[in-house]
Amino acid sequence: MKLSLVFPAAALCIAAAPAAAFDLETVTTLLEQAEHDEMSPLGMFMAADWVVKGVMLSLLFASVLVWVIFVARVMILRWERGVLRRRYRDLDKAGSLVAARARFAKRKGVMGQMVRAAERERAASGASAGIKSGIKAGIKERAGSEIARIEAGAARRMGLGAGVLANVGSVAPFVGLFGTVWGIMNSFISISESNTTNLAIVAPGIAEALLATAIGLVAAIPAVIFYNILARGLGGYKVMLADAGALVERTLSRDLDLADDEMAGARPAYHLGSVSAPAAE
Repeated sequence: MKLSLVFPAAALCIAAAPAAAFDLETVTTLLEQAEHDEMSPLGMFMAADWVVKGVMLSLLFASVLVWVIFVARVMILRWERGVLRRRYRDLDKAGSLVAARARFAKRKGVMGQMVRAAERERAASGASAGIKSGIKAGIKERAGSEIARIEAGAARRMGLGAGVLANVGSVAPFVGLFGTVWGIMNSFISISESNTTNLAIVAPGIAEALLATAIGLVAAIPAVIFYNILARGLGGYKVMLADAGALVERTLSRDLDLADDEMAGARPAYHLGSVSAPAAE
């Protein structure tokens, strides 16, 4: 928003003054002039009722909070998606959980948590558990349950703040409307007390009341847009989490099958034809 829209009187003085003449005293003087200008946004705010002032301040705080949450969530979401994409390629290239064990041992990302959960479940079931198909199916089921829990936790953490955007987008217009209704009520009371309907007397109060609705829309419109953007980004992130979990489960299943093959190759082979019938007496 341009300065000339917020502080008209101050903007005119700034345009007329040389650049070298600005100091703290000059800025303070310009703000005081803007406060005395009743039709400027700052002047209307200073002249408003305390209830309307509280509404405006709460909406301004909500607007700043919306921008902070959106910028922070977008940056974190981009970072997490990039890390998850790199870890996915690392595990896919490794081909097995044993080969990727050292690479994911100390990494704190979601993919590292999934790999370590699968390794813990396999180790907790015993070294020879991969031989029996029933135990192998149980390992897959329990590991899949733990991986699904890790996916849900990661999606929930990434969605923090989206509820605030949704609440601001839906509630802020009504809060601003409440401030407008309260301000118009006070304007009508002033009209009745002054016994006049002169527009010059009525207009400032109505303008102060409408400013609350304007601030409410300024807070609500970006909140709705940001919420939709984050919702789409979270949807894509959840798909990536599901793909990562599926890759870990596939890798675990492959490792168990390979363990079965190795154990089957290590066991001696017995053939029915090798057992000779007892000799007849």
